[in-house]
Amino acid sequence: MRRHDREVTDRDGILSILDASDVCRIALQTDNAPYVVPLNFGYEWAHKLELFFHSASTGRKLELIRQNPYVGFEIDVGHDLVRSSKPCGWGMNYRSVVGAGLIRIVEKPAEKERALDAIMKHYGYIGKPAYEPKTLEKTVVYKLIVEELSAKQKP
Repeated sequence: MRRHDREVTDRDGILSILDASDVCRIALQTDNAPYVVPLNFGYEWAHKLELFFHSASTGRKLELIRQNPYVGFEIDVGHDLVRSSKPCGWGMNYRSVVGAGLIRIVEKPAEKERALDAIMKHYGYIGKPAYEPKTLEKTVVYKLIVEELSAKQKP
């Protein structure tokens, strides 16, 4: 990281960014260009940070994950434009987490429920959700095990 004065290294600081964010963008690899898609997410952080997502059972995202499960991700929050009287003095306040890791499709029903619970909790659901068996069956759930991570904030 070039600007070490903006680096966030403590776990609580990183968690505060994740908690305040409502979208995670993942970058998938295609033959000729990256494919970036915004997703709702949840997370757990025991030994490693794990991000969870869900989707329908068809689509480009799923195809690309099956082709190459190594993905990048980006989460940001707290955007505030900083104006200046000088044209190149403008800037932006923000907080962000960027990283990469392996994403896989979660197959086991109990693990799918745990991942979906994390997503629901992230968006404020209180209690233990009850999932319809048909919904669980047709929903694809992903787990991204984060291998690289950096976090930054300004100011």
